[in-house]
Amino acid sequence: MKAMIIDEKRNFVWSEVPDPVRKADEVLIKVAAAAVNRADLMQKDGLYASPPDWPQWCGLEASGVVLEAPANSFFKAGDKVCALLGGGGYSEMVTVPAGMVVPIPEGLSMVEAGSLPEVWCTVYLNLMMEAGGMKPGDVFYMQAGASGVGLAAIQFAKLMGAKVITTIDSPEKAAFVKKLGADFVLDYRTEDVRPVIEANPPSVALDCIGGKLMGECFKNMVFGGRWIMIATMGGAETTINLETVWRKRIRLIGSTLRSRTSQEKADILKALQTKLWPHFTSGKLITNIHAVFPMQQADEAHGVLRRCENIGKVVLTLE
Repeated sequence: MKAMIIDEKRNFVWSEVPDPVRKADEVLIKVAAAAVNRADLMQKDGLYASPPDWPQWCGLEASGVVLEAPANSFFKAGDKVCALLGGGGYSEMVTVPAGMVVPIPEGLSMVEAGSLPEVWCTVYLNLMMEAGGMKPGDVFYMQAGASGVGLAAIQFAKLMGAKVITTIDSPEKAAFVKKLGADFVLDYRTEDVRPVIEANPPSVALDCIGGKLMGECFKNMVFGGRWIMIATMGGAETTINLETVWRKRIRLIGSTLRSRTSQEKADILKALQTKLWPHFTSGKLITNIHAVFPMQQADEAHGVLRRCENIGKVVLTLE
């Protein structure tokens, strides 16, 4: 088969690689679509390798058709599925532990389905499991509201009845996230989010930015608030008054999805299928596809994310 490997000069090359060999508990999938995530950009730059038991090329989620499955599994050849991966989605075929494969929500296309597993598992993991869930009246804060994770997190928080504060960097992105129900949408280039945070103290924050602003907003969390760090795109250093942590009993939680075990990921996917997939079928939840590229144009797809142009997901497809 072919896969989009990264050569010694950190360039993408559509190359022949050995066909994957399915283990007894795995599903073999013919890939139709694979979404692009910021972790893929880091991997291409040599900063975030796949776990050792996964292919060493990019791709954290994919959709496609089952070619082979364990005899006692839920799946059979011909089923349309999507899957969470540790790597390897930028290829013609991939093998995946059966628990990390789920049926496509009824009514969704392969492109739409290929954009679901990574961001929605990230959101469910962090807002339900790490944060302990949300309830009506909670205030949720997340920057980068027009990113794939941002759009998913906003919708999930509104589904739970929370008020949402988010930041963006263009009028087009602002208009889109407002349609999803975000209550406070600020352009971080021209507007200061700190007065809004002071007036509406968050109970839950999902932070992919970090940097100086993180510490300045952290001090305004409510008593018992949960601040979850998943990345540091704005810088890895900030200043926090530690008395704030223990006086307000605030939980600062570091979290990644990629390092979870296959069983942990399977549990999250099962919850998504049961609790959220029906909302995609009904249209209550959406996945916004910003752009679609052929797999061979992975560089162009990465460029969209590097320039922060996307509203939602960028997806690579195979014929």
